Amino acid sequence: MSKAIYTPKGKAGEYAEWACNLYVGCSNDCSYCYCKRGVLAHAMGGPVPKLKSCFKDEDHALDIFIKELEANLPELQKSSLFFTFSSDPMIPDTRKLNWDCIVQAVIHDVRVQVLTKNADFIHDPYISPFYAMKGAKLYDMIAWGFTLTGHDEQEPGASSTEERIEAMEMLHSAGYRTFASLEPVVTPKVTASIAEKIAPYCDLIKVGLMSGVPHEYYKYNEMMDLAMRLNDVPVAVQFKHSISDYLDWDRMNPISVFKCRA
Repeated sequence: MSKAIYTPKGKAGEYAEWACNLYVGCSNDCSYCYCKRGVLAHAMGGPVPKLKSCFKDEDHALDIFIKELEANLPELQKSSLFFTFSSDPMIPDTRKLNWDCIVQAVIHDVRVQVLTKNADFIHDPYISPFYAMKGAKLYDMIAWGFTLTGHDEQEPGASSTEERIEAMEMLHSAGYRTFASLEPVVTPKVTASIAEKIAPYCDLIKVGLMSGVPHEYYKYNEMMDLAMRLNDVPVAVQFKHSISDYLDWDRMNPISVFKCRA
């Protein structure tokens, strides 16, 4: 049974065919986090990140990751590996091990997608893509993503929205592919304004609705306006199934950020 690398289903499957989860819990402490609700909340959604119980320590986790990476290598090389759905891969408590795994993936010619709400990692000399693995064409192997809701008050432990956008601009200017997860939509107008702001620094936008809220939480006219504004943004946009179902549109297939640039 896989301990680190697996094939996600449902909403997570709209991000990637393969993913890696090494930790549970997250210090971002987002009020809307799906890991903090439901029957698994006690095991998945704490405010303190913890190494998954199947690992003895971080060295053991890295060893298991490499074994699973090599066991699934042909399929992973065709696709990419997503970090991560059960925590934030770039917060201080998780970033070293996640970066070690990312480096191993790149060494094995596996592309990686990293989704975070942290902006500090780009200045960490151990983690920083500007300093680590000098000479390697990491810009073609790693896509950096930032979750952007525009509601910092609901993400008290995360970097600010502005800090995340600045980090995205720096990474994009350095040659990396970048993507944005505008999920969950908290306020449609705010989501639209963020999309328009990040367009020069972003290769792909994924947008989806909040989990666990009633249908009436959103207003149809506001959601339609959001969709129209996103269609006008000069960036590839993937409407996740939650939005296409709400608007009664045909569902979109997932878009790979690695195919959004020639």
